[in-house]
Amino acid sequence: MTVVHSAELIAVGTELLLGEIDDTNSAWLARELAARSVDVYWSQRVGDNRERIAQAIRAALDRADLVLLCGGLGPTEDDLTREAIADVLGEEPAVDAALERSLRERFGRLGRDMPNGNLKQAWLIPSAEGLANPAGTAPGWLVRTAIDGRERYIAALPGPPFELERMWREQLSPRLSFAESAFVATTLKTQGIGESHVAEVLAGLTEASNPTVATYAKRDGVHVRIAAKGSDRGAAHALLAPVLAEVERRLSGHVWGRDDEELPALVLALLRRRRVLLALVDGASGGVLIDRLDEAGGPADDEWPLSTAVIAWRDDALAVLGSALPAAASPEPAAADAATVAVHLAELGRARCAADLCLALAPWRVEAMAGTPESAMWTTAWAVAGPDGTEARRVTLPDLGHGWRRERVAFTALVALWTQLLDT
Repeated sequence: MTVVHSAELIAVGTELLLGEIDDTNSAWLARELAARSVDVYWSQRVGDNRERIAQAIRAALDRADLVLLCGGLGPTEDDLTREAIADVLGEEPAVDAALERSLRERFGRLGRDMPNGNLKQAWLIPSAEGLANPAGTAPGWLVRTAIDGRERYIAALPGPPFELERMWREQLSPRLSFAESAFVATTLKTQGIGESHVAEVLAGLTEASNPTVATYAKRDGVHVRIAAKGSDRGAAHALLAPVLAEVERRLSGHVWGRDDEELPALVLALLRRRRVLLALVDGASGGVLIDRLDEAGGPADDEWPLSTAVIAWRDDALAVLGSALPAAASPEPAAADAATVAVHLAELGRARCAADLCLALAPWRVEAMAGTPESAMWTTAWAVAGPDGTEARRVTLPDLGHGWRRERVAFTALVALWTQLLDT
């Protein structure tokens, strides 16, 4: 059996090209392949067009050991993945008796008669093996062929992610042979430093081929992935370790987590471990801040460390705390720095809510800039009030939309809180 060293992904469906759904299948399969030391150099999306799907398959067969198609296995006329594969190989599809029987049994268990259109889902070509789909009506295909004397594989998986993932794990990957080499990776998550600055700090490391160092801008900061291949996991880790240590050294003070760690969960864990009761006064994130903490472990938890959350969009709504804001909260150009407002809110919130710490976000202010209206900047500030005093800092962001701005400031505030908790 030929060992799969390289793969190409082809996601089929016009809805992908129209942006009606996201191509999450390719991302998931790419991660699965990387974990098996399979290189993916090409990935593409193709609409529901028989000839274009066939063209994509032909090109992929020249470049990869495994051509992996997602979608286009339904019963309708625009589901054309099987037909395209058959065209590439010059073979005629025909109904497979075992697949037909399995399909009819499935419909029978659902108390329904199988429409004639579903018969195409029981097709096979001579070089194809059917892959069972216990989660749906679309069996997959595994095709073995040869290009220039070297064995190649074409695999077709259904589009629904639950069906695709189960078929990959239970049906397709056990039928393939992968290299004994191992792939390992660690992702460091940073805040308070931009992607271009990270690239400068890591200069030289990002140019190596093994281990590789790559940066990605994410909603919770810049992620840095360090990955290595070796003859086995021990060898791969030996390559990874010194580069990982150097990346951590260069980014000291900016790394808040790694791999699957999420910032809200880390903050909650620190609050619980230190037995700190927290209050929130949110005038900028529109509730995103409390939502992220709630998702990480909400009030159903007996150790929920949040005493009070005040969410407001207008200055006068913040008067629920029982005190008017200082004049600095006025939107007039002469208004004092947003940090002044944030400090007032944090200290007032801590006192009113009998909390150990209070994290506050000041209401947004628009700062007009020279040029077009799109050049306006939005300014807020966070402040953390505790028994040893209050720390505050301005946050200025471009006008890239309410959702983006609220998400960004929520994570900035969580980093500030996390840093404060680490220092206590």
